[in-house]
Amino acid sequence: MAGGGVVLVVVDLQNDFCDASAAARHGGDPQVLARAAGAAAEVVGAAREAGVEVVFVRFLGDVEHQGRSWRRRDRVRGKRAKCLTGSRGAEFHGVVPAAGEAVFTKYACFDAFLAEGFERHLRDRGVVRLVFAGVFADVCVDSTARTAFQKGFEVTVLTDCTTPLHLPEPMVWSFMRRVYGARLTTRADPELWAAYPPTEEESSQPSVRRTGPVPVTSEWTRE
Repeated sequence: MAGGGVVLVVVDLQNDFCDASAAARHGGDPQVLARAAGAAAEVVGAAREAGVEVVFVRFLGDVEHQGRSWRRRDRVRGKRAKCLTGSRGAEFHGVVPAAGEAVFTKYACFDAFLAEGFERHLRDRGVVRLVFAGVFADVCVDSTARTAFQKGFEVTVLTDCTTPLHLPEPMVWSFMRRVYGARLTTRADPELWAAYPPTEEESSQPSVRRTGPVPVTSEWTRE
């Protein structure tokens, strides 16, 4: 059974970030991105079966949504705008939000906390832990997870359900552990949706409730 206060956050699982052209930009083995996107879609089904809420975050990159710095970067680097409103590239990849599942839109930004209503949705539901899947681990997943930590949410990152775009995986995982204490695990973790055991401090304060998966010592305490 799922522990209370946990949601699965699916980040930017969209065609422009996950299809064949995106795999070519990803570099190296094109199957890496395909596997991560496929696993992210699979964990959505697992969350639903476990009674865990799924929250979708999508990106729209139309020029009219871009700030001056974003437009300048794209001009200097020759980057095209991605996930244009109404385009196939903006559509979800391999998964469709179910009726009643929340979808939040980021307008030319990385961090889901900049999407209108995202944080309020979490607070209203008493969420304490975010489990992340989607793309990319070193861009939008990282940006959102880092803000989540700073706002007091527990962070779990499913390393088989995401992949970095620019940086080596070991570097990204090490950074997440060191800087914001992310718990790194996979969708195969049998305790993925289970509640964290309370710390000694929390046990002495009955009004404080902390939920999430049982920590895996080798991942939780390393570095």
